Amino acid sequence: MRTREQIIEFIQKRNAAIVASVDEDGFPNMKAMFVPRKIDGACFYFTTNTSSMRSQQFMKNPKASLYFYNKGRFKYEGIMLIGTMEVLQDDEIRKEIWRPGDTMYYKQGVIDPDYCVLKFTVIKGRHYCDLKSESFEFASLK
Repeated sequence: MRTREQIIEFIQKRNAAIVASVDEDGFPNMKAMFVPRKIDGACFYFTTNTSSMRSQQFMKNPKASLYFYNKGRFKYEGIMLIGTMEVLQDDEIRKEIWRPGDTMYYKQGVIDPDYCVLKFTVIKGRHYCDLKSESFEFASLK
């Protein structure tokens, strides 16, 4: 089993995150997104459009899951995290997460009403590597 620090390091080396939300009929919906811009303890911060389907789903149902993986030539490793997702629109967090190139997506800059931050708080997860799977409580990891 990996430590919390090793899990975060693994995530930071990925190019994408698979983010899952729940639709109005209770079905999972998945989407590839850029990796988290910030990781603080058990909280992972992403950016997206306020008007996006994903943001709207999280506003109605905060249950979420993230998946990160690495497929090597001889080894596959994956980490699934389960938790809740909040859609944040306060200026402080939007300014903190903002990057200069974001104007390509949000023409009005950091104050664009269609710019929001998704805050994922992990509760538990599952790690797969070398033909072994193991569940874990995130708060219990060292």
